[in-house]
Amino acid sequence: MPQPKKDKPDTPLRSDAQRNRERILAVATEELTHCANAPLSAIAKKAGVGQGTFYRNFPNREALVLEIYRYGMQQVAEAAPEMLATGEPDLALRQWMDRLAEFAMTKAGLADAIRLVTSAPGAPEKPRPTPLEDAAELLLRANHEAGTIRPGVTGDDFFLVLGGLWLIDPGENWQPRVTRFLDLVMDGLRAGAPGR
Repeated sequence: MPQPKKDKPDTPLRSDAQRNRERILAVATEELTHCANAPLSAIAKKAGVGQGTFYRNFPNREALVLEIYRYGMQQVAEAAPEMLATGEPDLALRQWMDRLAEFAMTKAGLADAIRLVTSAPGAPEKPRPTPLEDAAELLLRANHEAGTIRPGVTGDDFFLVLGGLWLIDPGENWQPRVTRFLDLVMDGLRAGAPGR
């Protein structure tokens, strides 16, 4: 009597699929940062995935570029509660500002790719930085409660001041300049704090 055939799974394991997706995002981030028009086939090859796997995850350039942007923002946003859990609120805020600056500086090359995919008629909109705004609000609230920053600082105030990051040239040695800038921002936030 013949044995029943065992069905082979026709989809990869969830963890394999997730690893493939993350590898594609990592490679695409690097490639698109250097060249906004990097060929998708080259990104798939460098990520070590076939065309089918690549296009199953990202059916077109627009989907890939916007996901890179969303993915990066989400990673920065998710760092906020972790930093609060392991340090004082003002130190967590300063550490998170470093993480945000690193995202801004290292992803600056993606700006061209994002502009290319969002500027055409009928193109998708650039994702709003809502996760970052939520993370900043969480950190500011914790600092207000601890009395470690001046009262009344809003998320809008915070991002308005941090807008200076986008005036720093990411092509130069940006780290020392960003550190000085963020130290000045933090000094301003701490000035007049009730707990100091």
